[in-house]
Amino acid sequence: MNVLIVHAHNEPGSFCTSMMKAATQELRAQGHEVDVSDLYAMQWKAVADAADFGSRANADYLVYALEQRHGWEAKTLAQDILAEVEKLQRADLVIFNFPIYWFSMPAILKGWVDRVLISGLCYGGMRFYDRGGLKGKKAMLAITIGGQPHMLCEDGIHGELQEMLRPILRGTLGYTGMTVLPPFVAWHVPYIQPGQRGELMEQYRQRLRQIDALQPLRFPSMDHFDAALRPRPAAAPW
Repeated sequence: MNVLIVHAHNEPGSFCTSMMKAATQELRAQGHEVDVSDLYAMQWKAVADAADFGSRANADYLVYALEQRHGWEAKTLAQDILAEVEKLQRADLVIFNFPIYWFSMPAILKGWVDRVLISGLCYGGMRFYDRGGLKGKKAMLAITIGGQPHMLCEDGIHGELQEMLRPILRGTLGYTGMTVLPPFVAWHVPYIQPGQRGELMEQYRQRLRQIDALQPLRFPSMDHFDAALRPRPAAAPW
């Protein structure tokens, strides 16, 4: 299996970075090929703008998604984008490794999503969910968070973690057709003792050994909707 780890933490000594290194080691020990995109180390350009295109379909008005399609067809996208797309196309599994910032991902990782999950390849037209351009690939979040489980449950102060992550799990990964595995969460990381961190790391290694046995999250099937994307009356609930 080919694995791509997209890592977004600004501290090389962080627990999150240690998770990335442990995953690389563990997966290679299992015989998998592993690519790592360490976004801060790469000084990844997070802003999606006109500089991403070597040629333009419309030089007077920027519609980013349409220019992505043009740039992909003409192979005139910026070289950093093309390099990441190549890694993405090669991958059977993509692990997104990052700390939670403001109920979401760090800006540098959002910039990777904006620039690399290109229209015309990953989605576009009616190609999303189980018809998305990345169908056949698996994706998993490996995240660190300062909160504790009782803070991120149905009656918790922050609500359910799954709802917090919905824009990523459903609106990004599921939308582009990937099979989305349950997230791995390292809870309360800044505040726990070294021994507890060691336990978390071992739990993460165990998770990586069980990738093939994980039950994926469920998202809509396009077969349950008509051409206008209204639910078909006879469709079984997804």
